[in-house]
Amino acid sequence: MSARMRFVLAVIVLGLLMTGPFVLTAILVWVEAKGAQRELLIQVIEPLLPLGALLTIMGFAVGVSVLRNLFRQYVQGLLRMAENLRLMLGANAGFRVEPDGPPEVQALALAVNELAQQRDTVSKDVEAQISAAKASVEQERNRLAALMSELTQSVVVCNLDGRILLYNNRARMQFKAMSDAPGVAGGGELIGLGRSIYGVFERNLVSHALETINQRLGREGAQPVANFVTTTRAGQLLRVQMAPVLSAAENDEARERSLSGFILMLDNITRTFEKESRRDQMLHTLTEGNRAALANVRAAAEMLEYADLQGELRERFRAVIRDETQAMSRRLDQTANEFADSLKARWPLEEMLGADLIAALQRQIEQRLSLRTKLEEVDEALWVKVDSFSLMQAVTYLASRLSDEFEVREVRLRLIAAGRLVHVDLIWSGQAMSTETVMTWELEPMQFAGESSPLTVRDVVERHDGEMWLEREKVRHRAFFRLLIPAAVPQEQVESEAFLRGESRPEYYDFDLFKWSEKSHALDDRLLTELAYTVFDTETTGLNPSQGDEIIQIGATRVLNGKLLRNESFEQLIDPCRPLSAESAKIHGISEDMLRGQPTIDTVLPAFHAFSAETVLIAHNAAFDMRFLQLKETLTGLRFDQPVLDTLLLSAVVHPNQESHRLEAIAERLGLTIIGRHTALGDAIVTAEVFLKLVPLLAEMGIRTLREAREAAEKTYYARIKY
Repeated sequence: MSARMRFVLAVIVLGLLMTGPFVLTAILVWVEAKGAQRELLIQVIEPLLPLGALLTIMGFAVGVSVLRNLFRQYVQGLLRMAENLRLMLGANAGFRVEPDGPPEVQALALAVNELAQQRDTVSKDVEAQISAAKASVEQERNRLAALMSELTQSVVVCNLDGRILLYNNRARMQFKAMSDAPGVAGGGELIGLGRSIYGVFERNLVSHALETINQRLGREGAQPVANFVTTTRAGQLLRVQMAPVLSAAENDEARERSLSGFILMLDNITRTFEKESRRDQMLHTLTEGNRAALANVRAAAEMLEYADLQGELRERFRAVIRDETQAMSRRLDQTANEFADSLKARWPLEEMLGADLIAALQRQIEQRLSLRTKLEEVDEALWVKVDSFSLMQAVTYLASRLSDEFEVREVRLRLIAAGRLVHVDLIWSGQAMSTETVMTWELEPMQFAGESSPLTVRDVVERHDGEMWLEREKVRHRAFFRLLIPAAVPQEQVESEAFLRGESRPEYYDFDLFKWSEKSHALDDRLLTELAYTVFDTETTGLNPSQGDEIIQIGATRVLNGKLLRNESFEQLIDPCRPLSAESAKIHGISEDMLRGQPTIDTVLPAFHAFSAETVLIAHNAAFDMRFLQLKETLTGLRFDQPVLDTLLLSAVVHPNQESHRLEAIAERLGLTIIGRHTALGDAIVTAEVFLKLVPLLAEMGIRTLREAREAAEKTYYARIKY
């Protein structure tokens, strides 16, 4: 029962106690009196009734006033003290109860403060011991942080869901260069702790690389790494090396390798590729030009046969010209071959066991095309040098065309050696096809099972410096596509224990996100401590969004795993394309000169939408800020439809008996220092700190999930405010 209901019941009981005895006495006297006695009683009492009623009302009013005062001092005072005690126990250990109210309550407050002081003394001693124990660990962390920051290569660590756990400054700079709006978001919509790497790389490409690593982990001695080259949305060429993050059982004797995440090492090779392409073009022009000159020399040599030269001198000139032209021809041929090999090596190929390639190809055809497959002849000792992702796409595409156009229901795969090359055969039984059909399939962009690629089969074959043709086995009524790909030297076997010793990778980092999984629960049933948040605030031209006021600044920061990520922030001034009022400028300190030339809301809002994607939005008095965003849905075509939490409402849930829930008042209660008030980013950071303090207080009330927090907030008085 709430305190208000208890007060109402107390007032009702007081009224009954004050009027009940008099009414009961009057009823008894009236019942006992007869005839003349009743008339006499009426004559005596009737003149005194107004005075009695007045005295009764005055007494009732005095009683209610006394009761209300006692209720405030004892009941509400103790309730406020209970809320303050919770602050002292959790969110603000330095908070102390002000001795107020009757002597008994003041004595209780003093006793509580003494206990809190003793608790603080013990806590400081424990914290000192913990700090000493953490000193060596923190030193190792700092060493790793310094190492990561100095690396010239971009490094990103992800869990198996593709969520970013760690990245260095080089990676942040590289992702900023890949951003669609580097001047607004600064790459913050692409990289950040907890963000998905699939916003940058195609999911199928990463999944294929992970599958390759898994296969190598299961094969003793194979190095579990994968390499691929990809093009970003901004048209840049990235070379990516993927290495696994391995977890193992605590028992060293029973330790087994298992994949818990992956490391991406990125190199932007766009400029290098362009420079080498220009060099190759120059080399190509040089060789072709010399080839033409050589043809002229040869023609001149042949003309010597018709000259006037005679005898030995004629033969000597002819021999010199012949020898020189042959030497030039050999040199030019050698240079041209080296140029061709260099050009084809621009897309690096990875070495892998041929049996692994065929096994992966078999799984892909069966899963993506629902087509039966069999292995006819696979040389287990063969190693190949391939871009496995594009090669598997090409073979799967050919199988899909066979299934769709010739109703082939089963294909066979064969892998055999052919000197320095390897034959990969896709075999089927059934109707023969024409050479024109094969050429059409070879030159069309690959599309199958809902997947499309701008590459053609011929592009893939040329990338491998190989060939492809159709052959028929008339005796067995079969046909097959044969792809020639380069063979590789078998890799040196490495001790499997080398990947489990851990010397090459630090073990003193606790990456909590390795336990994070998108598939664990529905968002509403997730714990508040597990979610990722974007805490934001807006500064506006005024307080009436429906009457034309506009956003002039958005500031946001992120909260992940109970930590405020101050370095992952969003802050942008916005040109409102309308005058500012003098009153609003006094509050936020933003002038029209500061806004002139800034991007408009239709440019900034998409970047903020990407920055806050896949997170829960948090704001103080969120209804106000969300109204501004909702009014821009038609202009931008973007909806902020993720869950929203309001720290004002959550504060009212935790402290319903406090008089103020302004951001400053909440921060003061929770022992927080406000810096940069009335700047969008400053308010967002304070709001994030307030939220982190409120989460454990909500947990003490049994409010632990997003659903429970939202439902509790909706029951507060402040939830009725509309904008």
